Amino acid sequence: MTFCLGVKTADGLIALADRRITSGSEVSSEKKVSIHQVQNHSLFIMTAGLRSVRDKALTYFEEVLENEDSGFDKLYQAVNSFGQKLKKVREEDEAILLKAGLMFNLSAIVGGQLEKDKEHKLFLLYPEGNWIEVSEGSPFIIIGNSGYGKPILYRNIKYTTPLDEVLKLGFLAFDSTRVSANDVDFPIDVLLYEKDSFNIVEHMYEKQDLEHISYQWNALLKNSVQKLPVDWIDPLLRKRQV
Repeated sequence: MTFCLGVKTADGLIALADRRITSGSEVSSEKKVSIHQVQNHSLFIMTAGLRSVRDKALTYFEEVLENEDSGFDKLYQAVNSFGQKLKKVREEDEAILLKAGLMFNLSAIVGGQLEKDKEHKLFLLYPEGNWIEVSEGSPFIIIGNSGYGKPILYRNIKYTTPLDEVLKLGFLAFDSTRVSANDVDFPIDVLLYEKDSFNIVEHMYEKQDLEHISYQWNALLKNSVQKLPVDWIDPLLRKRQV
């Protein structure tokens, strides 16, 4: 399992992915984000699913980028191409995976902006190779372990939310997942893309870099719970005393 988050706002894109790889009892660390950018051409891919499928599909796609990159001037074209490579891997490997008791599984978040895109884009690519585009009405996507991080994002992220606030909320969504599931953990890779910049900025955070933020958030939550009104509890308490 993994945790990958992509957010599209009016100001740009935020992406976050953990590095934990769990295979049976073995735990390792592996980067789940790949970046490709040249002049007026910036895109990133984050994946969740079988590592063997990921590595093979990305290898095929990177070969396309090397040979046909100039043919893509809108991001959806690159997403279509990656989807085709994913379908090719399915044709080659699905039967043997099923025979071994494994489901063919790979989802991807693809974001960025190419030369003829009017704005930055964010897509969710399904294991079948088809995709949807993120819209203003639902500005974020999580793939992998998605249940624990969604509540804080649903409550707080809007298309107009500033990027620095999105970064905070994205980390809190990851942190909620990390403390609730043993298959998601530090380090994390964070990407920032500002609209029309054609430049993806990347930084990796270790646990010690952000542990104090997690502690402070926990303290704020406890304090907030203590400050909630209690008058609504009185009817229940009165029944107890009867």
